[in-house]
Amino acid sequence: MSALPDLHPEAQPADLEELAHRFAATIEGARAVAVAFSGGVDSSVTVALAVRALGRERVTAVIGVSPSLSQAELQQARATARSLGVECREVPTHELDDPDYVANRGNRCYFCKFELYTQAFGEGVDALGCDVFVNGDTADDHRSPDRPGRRAATELGVRSPLAEAGIGKAEVRALARSLGLAVWDKPSAPCLASRVPVDTPVTRERLAQIERAEAGLRDLGLRRLRVRHHGSTARIELGPEELAAVQGPGVRHQVLRAVTDAGYGDVEIADRALERS
Repeated sequence: MSALPDLHPEAQPADLEELAHRFAATIEGARAVAVAFSGGVDSSVTVALAVRALGRERVTAVIGVSPSLSQAELQQARATARSLGVECREVPTHELDDPDYVANRGNRCYFCKFELYTQAFGEGVDALGCDVFVNGDTADDHRSPDRPGRRAATELGVRSPLAEAGIGKAEVRALARSLGLAVWDKPSAPCLASRVPVDTPVTRERLAQIERAEAGLRDLGLRRLRVRHHGSTARIELGPEELAAVQGPGVRHQVLRAVTDAGYGDVEIADRALERS
């Protein structure tokens, strides 16, 4: 019996039920599943479909908590886990203690994911008796040739049931909406370290400064955004609606002030809008 309401074919493409069945087939026979959970759309759908296939008591959401995860994202992840009725295990990760991660040479995600999966196995998965550990990678993610984080998953036996079921990002959004997930239209939110340019070391201070700047922008009602860290300069990237909204001189001044209040001396607003994802 489904642990979540049935999908709604009248509101979404008719093949979503088939996608849900294909996902369920990838974890058929699992005793219990732990999901590397960020609270984003992909990992939220992974949890929801796992619950639908196995039941809430056999699914655990595992959140890696570190300075690269903003407090806003952590709070939203907790809320989503509560809404799905699953146990949420928060596992501290220590990637900033790894010189290879801090160096940020272009393969940072490998060391980040290796740390997350290792800690989750040791402190989360094993303790909970889960025999399958999965992430929220989609079929689109697996088509990308350069995914250092996927290499860490492969080495540690972490599976990607969305990708195994051939479910891409557009289908994930449709599934999220059909399942009634509040995050179905949540903008993509990569970790804070992704705002630091390659070969610029990742530090707690830089991550905290980026978080303050982005929090200030969200307080202005902006949703789709990035603050790129370039020393004393911040480069703001905005979604199409957000970019249009900040064109007025009054709003633009508020935007610039929110970022300089975070400690940046100079602020640039990118002319090109962020792509939807």
